[in-house]
Amino acid sequence: MAEITAAMVKELREKSGAGMMDCKKALAETNGDMEAAVDWLRTKGLAAADKKSSRTAAEGLVGVAVAGTKGVAVEVNSQTDFVAKNEIFQGFVRDVTAIALEKGDDIEALKNEAMPQGGSVGEVLVNNIATIGENQVLRRAKAVSVSQGAVIPYVHNAAAPGLGKIGVLVALESDAGVDVLEPLGKQIAMHVAAAFPLALSVDLLDPEVVEREAAILREKNAERTVGKPADVVEKILNGPIEKFKKENALLTQAFVMDGKTPVADVIAQAGKAAGTTITLKDYVRFQLGEGIEKEESDFAAEVAATAAGN
Repeated sequence: MAEITAAMVKELREKSGAGMMDCKKALAETNGDMEAAVDWLRTKGLAAADKKSSRTAAEGLVGVAVAGTKGVAVEVNSQTDFVAKNEIFQGFVRDVTAIALEKGDDIEALKNEAMPQGGSVGEVLVNNIATIGENQVLRRAKAVSVSQGAVIPYVHNAAAPGLGKIGVLVALESDAGVDVLEPLGKQIAMHVAAAFPLALSVDLLDPEVVEREAAILREKNAERTVGKPADVVEKILNGPIEKFKKENALLTQAFVMDGKTPVADVIAQAGKAAGTTITLKDYVRFQLGEGIEKEESDFAAEVAATAAGN
Protein backbone atom coordinates (compact mmCIF):
# COMPACT_ATOMS: atom_id res chain seq x y z
CA MET A 1 0.00 0.00 0.00
CA ALA A 2 1.49 3.33 -1.07
CA GLU A 3 1.94 6.02 1.59
CA ILE A 4 -0.59 8.80 1.11
CA THR A 5 1.11 12.10 1.95
CA ALA A 6 -0.43 15.51 2.64
CA ALA A 7 1.27 16.80 -0.52
CA MET A 8 -0.47 14.12 -2.60
CA VAL A 9 -3.85 14.99 -1.10
CA LYS A 10 -3.23 18.70 -1.77
CA GLU A 11 -2.25 18.01 -5.39
CA LEU A 12 -5.34 15.86 -6.00
CA ARG A 13 -7.56 18.49 -4.41
CA GLU A 14 -6.15 21.13 -6.80
CA LYS A 15 -6.59 18.85 -9.79
CA SER A 16 -10.13 17.76 -9.02
CA GLY A 17 -11.75 20.40 -6.85
CA ALA A 18 -12.94 17.62 -4.52
CA GLY A 19 -12.88 17.76 -0.69
CA MET A 20 -9.81 16.82 1.30
CA MET A 21 -11.23 13.64 2.84
CA ASP A 22 -12.63 12.51 -0.52
CA CYS A 23 -9.18 13.03 -2.08
CA LYS A 24 -7.51 11.05 0.69
CA LYS A 25 -9.98 8.19 0.21
CA ALA A 26 -9.54 8.26 -3.58
CA LEU A 27 -5.76 7.97 -3.24
CA ALA A 28 -6.16 5.10 -0.78
CA GLU A 29 -8.55 3.31 -3.15
CA THR A 30 -6.14 3.68 -6.08
CA ASN A 31 -2.91 2.96 -4.19
CA GLY A 32 -1.65 6.51 -4.69
CA ASP A 33 -2.12 6.63 -8.47
CA MET A 34 -2.96 10.31 -9.13
CA GLU A 35 -4.67 9.87 -12.51
CA ALA A 36 -6.66 6.87 -11.32
CA ALA A 37 -7.67 8.84 -8.22
CA VAL A 38 -9.05 11.65 -10.39
CA ASP A 39 -11.09 9.12 -12.36
CA TRP A 40 -12.29 7.47 -9.12
CA LEU A 41 -13.54 10.84 -7.85
CA ARG A 42 -15.30 11.51 -11.13
CA THR A 43 -17.06 8.13 -11.10
CA LYS A 44 -18.38 9.02 -7.64
CA GLY A 45 -19.53 12.43 -8.85
CA LEU A 46 -17.04 14.17 -6.55
CA ALA A 47 -14.95 15.89 -9.22
CA ALA A 48 -16.30 17.91 -12.12
CA ALA A 49 -13.34 17.26 -14.40
CA ASP A 50 -9.66 16.48 -14.56
CA LYS A 51 -7.97 19.85 -14.15
CA LYS A 52 -4.47 18.56 -14.73
CA SER A 53 -3.98 20.28 -18.05
CA SER A 54 -5.13 23.68 -16.83
CA ARG A 55 -3.16 23.49 -13.58
CA THR A 56 0.21 24.41 -14.98
CA ALA A 57 3.27 23.56 -12.92
CA ALA A 58 6.45 24.43 -14.85
CA GLU A 59 7.68 27.99 -15.23
CA GLY A 60 9.15 29.80 -18.24
CA LEU A 61 7.57 31.44 -21.26
CA VAL A 62 5.59 30.71 -24.40
CA GLY A 63 6.63 32.79 -27.42
CA VAL A 64 4.51 33.41 -30.53
CA ALA A 65 5.46 35.05 -33.81
CA VAL A 66 3.77 35.47 -37.19
CA ALA A 67 4.72 36.60 -40.66
CA GLY A 68 1.74 36.92 -42.99
CA THR A 69 0.47 33.45 -43.75
CA LYS A 70 2.58 31.53 -41.23
CA GLY A 71 3.11 31.53 -37.50
CA VAL A 72 4.83 29.56 -34.76
CA ALA A 73 4.55 29.03 -31.02
CA VAL A 74 7.51 27.94 -28.86
CA GLU A 75 7.68 26.92 -25.19
CA VAL A 76 10.86 27.25 -23.14
CA ASN A 77 10.73 26.10 -19.52
CA SER A 78 12.63 27.32 -16.48
CA GLN A 79 12.57 26.25 -12.85
CA THR A 80 11.20 29.50 -11.41
CA ASP A 81 8.98 32.36 -12.50
CA PHE A 82 11.80 34.71 -11.50
CA VAL A 83 13.86 33.51 -14.49
CA ALA A 84 10.91 34.12 -16.84
CA LYS A 85 11.27 37.82 -15.99
CA ASN A 86 14.99 37.80 -16.77
CA GLU A 87 15.92 39.84 -19.87
CA ILE A 88 18.43 37.20 -21.02
CA PHE A 89 15.81 34.47 -20.83
CA GLN A 90 13.15 36.59 -22.54
CA GLY A 91 15.59 37.51 -25.31
CA PHE A 92 16.44 33.83 -25.82
CA VAL A 93 12.77 32.83 -26.13
CA ARG A 94 12.12 35.72 -28.53
CA ASP A 95 15.13 34.81 -30.72
CA VAL A 96 14.30 31.10 -30.82
CA THR A 97 10.69 31.87 -31.75
CA ALA A 98 11.89 34.05 -34.63
CA ILE A 99 14.24 31.29 -35.81
CA ALA A 100 11.45 28.69 -35.61
CA LEU A 101 9.22 30.97 -37.69
CA GLU A 102 11.83 30.90 -40.45
CA LYS A 103 13.28 27.40 -40.10
CA GLY A 104 10.44 25.23 -38.79
CA ASP A 105 9.25 23.61 -35.57
CA ASP A 106 11.48 20.52 -35.28
CA ILE A 107 12.99 20.93 -31.79
CA GLU A 108 16.14 18.89 -32.42
CA ALA A 109 16.82 20.75 -35.66
CA LEU A 110 16.19 24.08 -33.93
CA LYS A 111 18.94 23.37 -31.40
CA ASN A 112 21.46 23.36 -34.26
CA GLU A 113 20.31 26.64 -35.83
CA ALA A 114 22.50 29.73 -35.49
CA MET A 115 21.58 32.45 -33.00
CA PRO A 116 21.92 36.18 -33.89
CA GLN A 117 24.68 36.71 -31.30
CA GLY A 118 26.64 33.67 -32.45
CA GLY A 119 26.63 30.01 -31.49
CA SER A 120 23.79 27.55 -31.95
CA VAL A 121 20.46 27.61 -30.10
CA GLY A 122 21.60 24.61 -28.06
CA GLU A 123 24.95 26.20 -27.19
CA VAL A 124 23.37 29.48 -26.13
CA LEU A 125 20.84 27.58 -24.02
CA VAL A 126 23.65 25.76 -22.18
CA ASN A 127 25.46 29.08 -21.66
CA ASN A 128 22.28 30.67 -20.30
CA ILE A 129 21.87 27.82 -17.81
CA ALA A 130 25.41 28.49 -16.55
CA THR A 131 24.93 32.27 -16.52
CA ILE A 132 21.50 32.36 -14.88
CA GLY A 133 22.19 29.38 -12.65
CA GLU A 134 18.96 27.53 -13.31
CA ASN A 135 17.96 24.68 -15.58
CA GLN A 136 16.10 25.63 -18.78
CA VAL A 137 14.55 23.43 -21.47
CA LEU A 138 13.50 24.12 -25.05
CA ARG A 139 10.39 21.97 -24.78
CA ARG A 140 8.21 22.21 -27.88
CA ALA A 141 7.28 24.24 -30.95
CA LYS A 142 4.46 24.14 -33.47
CA ALA A 143 4.06 26.03 -36.74
CA VAL A 144 0.85 26.65 -38.70
CA SER A 145 0.32 28.21 -42.11
CA VAL A 146 -2.25 28.92 -44.81
CA SER A 147 -1.82 29.29 -48.56
CA GLN A 148 -3.97 32.42 -48.51
CA GLY A 149 -5.30 34.36 -45.58
CA ALA A 150 -3.71 35.09 -42.22
CA VAL A 151 -2.34 33.59 -39.04
CA ILE A 152 -3.38 35.62 -36.01
CA PRO A 153 -1.49 35.49 -32.68
CA TYR A 154 -2.73 36.09 -29.16
CA VAL A 155 -0.87 36.02 -25.85
CA HIS A 156 -2.91 35.94 -22.66
CA ASN A 157 -1.49 38.14 -19.89
CA ALA A 158 1.65 38.93 -21.88
CA ALA A 159 4.88 39.31 -19.88
CA ALA A 160 6.41 41.14 -22.86
CA PRO A 161 5.41 41.55 -26.53
CA GLY A 162 4.84 38.05 -27.97
CA LEU A 163 5.72 36.34 -24.68
CA GLY A 164 3.48 34.97 -21.93
CA LYS A 165 2.05 31.90 -20.22
CA ILE A 166 -0.63 31.10 -22.81
CA GLY A 167 0.12 31.57 -26.50
CA VAL A 168 -2.44 31.01 -29.26
CA LEU A 169 -2.27 30.99 -33.06
CA VAL A 170 -5.32 30.85 -35.33
CA ALA A 171 -4.86 30.03 -39.04
CA LEU A 172 -7.65 31.36 -41.27
CA GLU A 173 -7.70 30.33 -44.94
CA SER A 174 -9.52 32.93 -47.07
CA ASP A 175 -9.22 35.61 -49.72
CA ALA A 176 -10.86 38.09 -47.34
CA GLY A 177 -8.82 41.12 -46.34
CA VAL A 178 -6.87 41.48 -43.10
CA ASP A 179 -9.50 43.98 -41.95
CA VAL A 180 -11.89 41.01 -41.76
CA LEU A 181 -9.51 38.20 -40.75
CA GLU A 182 -7.55 39.91 -37.98
CA PRO A 183 -10.48 40.90 -35.72
CA LEU A 184 -12.18 37.55 -36.33
CA GLY A 185 -8.95 35.68 -35.66
CA LYS A 186 -8.32 37.67 -32.48
CA GLN A 187 -11.76 36.77 -31.12
CA ILE A 188 -11.32 33.09 -31.98
CA ALA A 189 -7.83 33.11 -30.43
CA MET A 190 -9.23 34.59 -27.21
CA HIS A 191 -11.89 31.87 -27.28
CA VAL A 192 -9.20 29.19 -27.69
CA ALA A 193 -7.26 30.60 -24.73
CA ALA A 194 -10.37 30.52 -22.53
CA ALA A 195 -12.21 27.41 -23.74
CA PHE A 196 -9.25 25.01 -24.02
CA PRO A 197 -10.36 22.89 -27.02
CA LEU A 198 -8.71 19.48 -27.30
CA ALA A 199 -8.89 19.33 -31.10
CA LEU A 200 -10.04 21.34 -34.10
CA SER A 201 -13.03 19.09 -34.83
CA VAL A 202 -14.86 16.13 -33.28
CA ASP A 203 -13.29 13.63 -35.66
CA LEU A 204 -9.80 14.80 -34.63
CA LEU A 205 -10.26 14.17 -30.90
CA ASP A 206 -7.86 11.64 -29.42
CA PRO A 207 -9.75 8.29 -29.29
CA GLU A 208 -8.06 7.44 -25.98
CA VAL A 209 -9.39 10.64 -24.40
CA VAL A 210 -12.90 9.88 -25.63
CA GLU A 211 -12.72 6.28 -24.42
CA ARG A 212 -11.51 7.39 -21.01
CA GLU A 213 -14.53 9.68 -20.71
CA ALA A 214 -16.81 6.87 -21.88
CA ALA A 215 -15.37 4.53 -19.22
CA ILE A 216 -16.05 7.10 -16.52
CA LEU A 217 -19.63 7.55 -17.77
CA ARG A 218 -20.20 3.78 -17.80
CA GLU A 219 -19.03 3.54 -14.19
CA LYS A 220 -21.15 6.50 -13.07
CA ASN A 221 -24.22 4.98 -14.72
CA ALA A 222 -23.53 1.37 -13.67
CA GLU A 223 -26.54 1.05 -11.36
CA ARG A 224 -28.86 2.69 -13.87
CA THR A 225 -27.85 0.29 -16.63
CA VAL A 226 -27.76 -2.99 -14.68
CA GLY A 227 -29.50 -5.78 -16.60
CA LYS A 228 -30.05 -3.69 -19.71
CA PRO A 229 -28.95 -4.95 -23.16
CA ALA A 230 -25.67 -3.59 -24.49
CA ASP A 231 -27.37 -1.61 -27.26
CA VAL A 232 -29.65 0.10 -24.72
CA VAL A 233 -26.68 0.94 -22.49
CA GLU A 234 -24.88 2.51 -25.44
CA LYS A 235 -27.94 4.61 -26.27
CA ILE A 236 -28.07 5.87 -22.68
CA LEU A 237 -24.41 6.81 -22.76
CA ASN A 238 -24.34 8.12 -26.32
CA GLY A 239 -25.85 11.51 -25.45
CA PRO A 240 -23.31 12.44 -22.74
CA ILE A 241 -20.40 11.17 -24.86
CA GLU A 242 -21.50 13.20 -27.88
CA LYS A 243 -21.91 16.23 -25.62
CA PHE A 244 -18.34 15.73 -24.36
CA LYS A 245 -17.06 15.61 -27.94
CA LYS A 246 -18.90 18.79 -28.98
CA GLU A 247 -17.74 20.68 -25.91
CA ASN A 248 -14.09 19.79 -26.49
CA ALA A 249 -13.77 20.30 -30.27
CA LEU A 250 -13.09 23.91 -31.25
CA LEU A 251 -15.51 24.15 -34.18
CA THR A 252 -18.46 22.84 -32.15
CA GLN A 253 -17.75 24.71 -28.92
CA ALA A 254 -20.10 27.52 -27.92
CA PHE A 255 -18.36 30.81 -28.73
CA VAL A 256 -17.28 32.43 -25.46
CA MET A 257 -18.36 35.88 -26.69
CA ASP A 258 -22.07 34.94 -26.62
CA GLY A 259 -22.07 31.53 -24.93
CA LYS A 260 -24.29 29.82 -27.50
CA THR A 261 -23.21 30.11 -31.16
CA PRO A 262 -20.92 27.29 -32.36
CA VAL A 263 -17.51 28.60 -33.44
CA ALA A 264 -18.05 27.10 -36.90
CA ASP A 265 -21.20 29.23 -37.29
CA VAL A 266 -19.38 32.36 -36.14
CA ILE A 267 -16.81 31.82 -38.88
CA ALA A 268 -19.49 31.06 -41.48
CA GLN A 269 -21.37 34.25 -40.58
CA ALA A 270 -18.19 36.32 -40.87
CA GLY A 271 -17.52 34.81 -44.29
CA LYS A 272 -21.07 35.52 -45.45
CA ALA A 273 -20.80 39.15 -44.31
CA ALA A 274 -17.50 39.48 -46.19
CA GLY A 275 -18.91 37.83 -49.31
CA THR A 276 -16.38 34.98 -49.30
CA THR A 277 -15.42 31.73 -47.59
CA ILE A 278 -13.37 31.68 -44.39
CA THR A 279 -11.98 28.38 -43.15
CA LEU A 280 -10.37 27.76 -39.77
CA LYS A 281 -7.58 25.53 -41.01
CA ASP A 282 -5.66 24.99 -37.78
CA TYR A 283 -4.83 26.44 -34.39
CA VAL A 284 -2.19 26.21 -31.67
CA ARG A 285 -2.72 26.62 -27.94
CA PHE A 286 0.38 26.37 -25.77
CA GLN A 287 -0.16 26.78 -22.04
CA LEU A 288 3.00 26.91 -20.02
CA GLY A 289 3.78 23.65 -18.28
CA GLU A 290 0.94 21.53 -19.69
CA GLY A 291 1.50 17.94 -18.60
CA ILE A 292 4.56 18.72 -16.48
CA GLU A 293 4.37 17.85 -12.80
CA LYS A 294 6.45 20.24 -10.72
CA GLU A 295 8.28 18.77 -7.76
CA GLU A 296 6.94 19.90 -4.40
CA SER A 297 9.61 21.66 -2.37
CA ASP A 298 9.76 22.41 1.35
CA PHE A 299 11.32 25.87 1.47
CA ALA A 300 11.85 25.76 5.24
CA ALA A 301 13.64 22.43 4.92
CA GLU A 302 15.83 23.81 2.11
CA VAL A 303 16.84 26.79 4.24
CA ALA A 304 17.58 24.52 7.21
CA ALA A 305 19.67 22.22 5.02
CA THR A 306 21.62 25.17 3.61
CA ALA A 307 22.26 26.57 7.10
CA ALA A 308 23.50 23.16 8.20
CA GLY A 309 25.91 23.06 5.26
CA ASN A 310 24.13 20.20 3.46
